[in-house]
Amino acid sequence: MLRYSLMRLGIFAGCFLALWGLVYAGVLPRGLGDSNLLWVLLLSIVVSAPLSFVLLRKQRDDLSAEIVEKVDRAKGRLDANRTREDAL
Repeated sequence: MLRYSLMRLGIFAGCFLALWGLVYAGVLPRGLGDSNLLWVLLLSIVVSAPLSFVLLRKQRDDLSAEIVEKVDRAKGRLDANRTREDAL
């Protein structure tokens, strides 16, 4: 989970730096007044979300399979404890 989160944060940081450079170079418009940082942050979120959805598909599928496996093991332990008789 930590690895996936760090990879997603890395994609966001890369998008932020690339978009900041484009705004600084004048390719993209600057925000109104002092809202330039907010503009770049929002644009970075919008750009990085679909990128991370596509680029991190394998990691997300592996993570969900791992979570399903842990939940199934926990359910199995609960069922085993439920069917076990009392020692008294």
